[in-house]
Amino acid sequence: MTEDVKVVQTQTRTVQESLLETVSLRLPAVTPPVTYPIETLVPQTRQQTPAVGQRATRSDSRLHGLGQTKYIADLAFSGMLYAKIKRAGIASARIKNVDTRAAEAMPGVAAVLTGREIPVNSFGATFQDQPVLADERVFHAGDGVAAVAAVTEQIATEALEKIKVEYEPLPAIFDPLEGLKEDAPKVHPPHSNIYATKVIRKGDIEKGFAASDHVFESRFRTQMVEHVTLEPHAAIADWDPNGRLTVWSTLGRITLGRADLARTLKLPMNRIHVIATIVGGNFGGKNEITQEPVLALLSKKTGRPVKGVFTRGEEFMSTTTRHPFIMDYKTGVARDGRILARKVRLVLDGGAYCSFSETTLGKACILASGPYKIENLLVEAFAVYTNKTVAGAMRGFGAPQVCFAYESHMDDIAAALAMDPLDIRLLNAFDEGSASPTGQVLQSVVVKQSLLKAAERFGWKEAGQ
Repeated sequence: MTEDVKVVQTQTRTVQESLLETVSLRLPAVTPPVTYPIETLVPQTRQQTPAVGQRATRSDSRLHGLGQTKYIADLAFSGMLYAKIKRAGIASARIKNVDTRAAEAMPGVAAVLTGREIPVNSFGATFQDQPVLADERVFHAGDGVAAVAAVTEQIATEALEKIKVEYEPLPAIFDPLEGLKEDAPKVHPPHSNIYATKVIRKGDIEKGFAASDHVFESRFRTQMVEHVTLEPHAAIADWDPNGRLTVWSTLGRITLGRADLARTLKLPMNRIHVIATIVGGNFGGKNEITQEPVLALLSKKTGRPVKGVFTRGEEFMSTTTRHPFIMDYKTGVARDGRILARKVRLVLDGGAYCSFSETTLGKACILASGPYKIENLLVEAFAVYTNKTVAGAMRGFGAPQVCFAYESHMDDIAAALAMDPLDIRLLNAFDEGSASPTGQVLQSVVVKQSLLKAAERFGWKEAGQ
């Protein structure tokens, strides 16, 4: 075989290999099956070791580790539609007209829903002051005013732009201190903007201040905080042929959600089945219904399952947040640093609706004076409506806000008296049998021991030298 023939044959093979490569690229990709270990160790009856002091495996850890956990984003049903909610984008306004005709005419849109179609258009954890979809009036920019169900999320999103809402802007309140004033615009007229108050009195506050050698006053503020869970609010609603509703939801409190659904839909509770899916983060932000009634009604309208997943923008503007607080502290102390009197005023910014504000206000009020023995005490607390994103449940329920305030206040007092911040706390901290601000006799009190142990581990005394 000559060299020329060899070259031709080599070139031919190269062309054939190239053609095979091209064809293989055009073929549909087939992922090889992955075999997961399915056998788990199950302890034999009567041979388990005692649980206390032993390492325990979370029941859901295996699925999480293997990436097999099913969240709502992983669930799909035959014929499922996708829902989107149009947000008001204005803090306070009267709704004059909602025109949905252009959205309803779009190819791929299966149904449109407005507030007037909701049987009982109100809900709330404490007061039923929140509309499912705003009908007559908008109370904050994140209020939903209409909803769309379509064959794809993109079509549903585009349909929202076709919905035209005519507003009559109204005065809005964004500062809770302004909302306290008698002449301030009312968020929910004719009711006052102050919708919850708490007061704790102990001893004689004026006598305590009169006996004090030093009086310190400070104002502290905390901001609105969003939970920012990795998984946004999500739900799927579906009706069966017998008129029973099933809702898959990220709700953390499904019994409360079931009761709210029954009320808003005017449906007996025994005809509602709420399935709590694996939740990708809650922290209190998924304690209340949001879009569940909307999805249920869209599903009833269309006869198909309807799925709704909030965008990150909706999470920030349309779901509950941690309450912003404005906290005024006035403390009278003796020369040695003993607290003789403390007066606290808390103003809680609840946003547009009550949600869990009343509970948060109560806990904050009880804890506002800190873990300190104070014989003369006055705490006044107010929850105020504003035309802002709703504040609701979040880890701590008011405790983190007041803790920041009273401990910052203690640091300021210690600095002014040239005292060690640890020493002033040890001097005033609760002891075994101390009484709380509400008169509860405290037991198993280890505040001082905890402070001393932490100071020892941290090397507090050495660091201060």
